[in-house]
Amino acid sequence: MTPQEAVERLNIVLAHAWMIRTFLKHADEIQEEAEFLEVPRLLFDSIRAVEPAFERGDVKEYLRRLKGKLPKIRRAAEFFAREHANISAHTNFAMASLSLNGVVRQMEEIFAAVQSEPIVPTAEDEAS
Repeated sequence: MTPQEAVERLNIVLAHAWMIRTFLKHADEIQEEAEFLEVPRLLFDSIRAVEPAFERGDVKEYLRRLKGKLPKIRRAAEFFAREHANISAHTNFAMASLSLNGVVRQMEEIFAAVQSEPIVPTAEDEAS
């Protein structure tokens, strides 16, 4: 997969992440739960962090920044999978968890398939 193809696929995956973020942002059940509120915030920050590179067509920057966000997104997905039932047993939460884990898995697969120079995130990418 070329870097450009990877960006195109990742942008679709991020669209799914945005919908998870939107559901969680508006879920009354988590409004008083700081740890849970970090999940939609992280998704928002991660998606918005790559938006300028996408708009400029800077494939290398997009991939570098998003790969730097991946460990945080993975940790958020793991937290949500582990804890969502403590907030609500509703199917919406279970499906959001499944979907978020799918987002992480697809991101990992896309990054593994990119045929390019190694994508090495900077400390700034991981911190922001």
